[in-house]
Amino acid sequence: MTFLSKLRATVLLFAFTAVSLYAQTGTKQTPPLLAAANPETVGFSSERLNRIDGLIQSYIDKKAFPGVTAIVVRNGKIVYHKAFGTSDLDNNKPLAKDAIYRIASMTKAITSLAVMMLHEEGKIMLDDPISNYIPEFSKPVVLDKFNDKDSTYTTIPAKREITIRHLLTHMSGLNYNVIASDPHMRAIYTKAGIVDAFTTQNIKIGDAVRKLAKLPLNHQPGEKWTYGLSIDVLGALVEVVSGMPLDQFFQKRIFEPLGMKDTYFYLPDSKRDRLVALYSEGKDKKLVKTATLKSLPTDPDFPIVGAKAYFSGGGGLSSTAYDYAIFLQMLLNNGVYNGKRFLSRKGVELFTNSNQTGTLFPDPNSYFSLGFAVTNEKGHTQDLSSVGTFSWGGAFSTDYFADPKEKLCAVLMKQMWGTSYGGELDNKFSLMIYQALDDQEVVEPGN
Repeated sequence: MTFLSKLRATVLLFAFTAVSLYAQTGTKQTPPLLAAANPETVGFSSERLNRIDGLIQSYIDKKAFPGVTAIVVRNGKIVYHKAFGTSDLDNNKPLAKDAIYRIASMTKAITSLAVMMLHEEGKIMLDDPISNYIPEFSKPVVLDKFNDKDSTYTTIPAKREITIRHLLTHMSGLNYNVIASDPHMRAIYTKAGIVDAFTTQNIKIGDAVRKLAKLPLNHQPGEKWTYGLSIDVLGALVEVVSGMPLDQFFQKRIFEPLGMKDTYFYLPDSKRDRLVALYSEGKDKKLVKTATLKSLPTDPDFPIVGAKAYFSGGGGLSSTAYDYAIFLQMLLNNGVYNGKRFLSRKGVELFTNSNQTGTLFPDPNSYFSLGFAVTNEKGHTQDLSSVGTFSWGGAFSTDYFADPKEKLCAVLMKQMWGTSYGGELDNKFSLMIYQALDDQEVVEPGN
């Protein structure tokens, strides 16, 4: 056994022994579980909220999407939860509210929560070098010159090690492959066989991450915001530190305690019929089933086929609108749900609402925290959302936001790889929610 193998085995043994010492703790805070309620009881106008029906149906009618599921929650009460259209145009199957969607990058927030939980347990510090846990990341190098003729390149040493904080904030210098913003990094990753976020192949996330560690970074760690495989690396970190495969950690430490019963990396056979078919926008904006597309970065039948071995912390989960609303509600509850505390109140504040990127985040209306885009003062002047609203979405046209000031969260599920209408509907959906508020101004405690 090599030194690195011995080191990794020692870390795993320690983590496996230690993990049983930690679990979700009890709490005196007792916010209720999500439950349906009359919108008026939590400050909404039913009449105005129902404008969402016409909005979503208009996109279904013009065949922008086969189907859409939406949920809106305020103060822990579900005031809107509906499904429109079909889950599969081939059989015209009506879409159900509990339909399961590939949520892609909506996975990232859950992996980042796992990291924050381990941080609060004292197992990791946010400014630890990732090489402390995955030694292959020691002595990183940065791409210097690239030869377009043969894909050879030169590198320079990185000025600093990649830290866990760099990974949480996408400041590590790691890229994606298929959706890489830099064609040179795409060529390097493709040549090395780097997987973007999900695969039906029989590979492990730890092996994939160790391969990634040997490649150059796109830029110096901490000096630029680049969307990429950072959260997949954190998924591997969770496995090393906890001594558990990522799917088991999620199930035992997050999904089961929260009551998220329909969220998985790979669906059990009993639930595969609830998976929504994946479509794309073809010629003349007509809907095309993605089985016919060569550009799709995954098998169109993911996550119900294949080896079911790759647990992508950056994009591998499938879920329902209801399940994801539970996750968001826990954060709005300052880390508490179902009688258990997952993060401290201060941990949630750091996770969801701390500006970790300064002015480096490319959207001038937001900054990036340790897991989310967060609306800033300028963003607040552009629409009805509050300062501090945190949000993100997924590559297959899923979207969510949570507004701590209004104690409000919402999830909008669609299943498209490439669409002209995704962001347009997301923005109008948010507008329809805020315009339906029918109460006095929210006053913060103590004011």
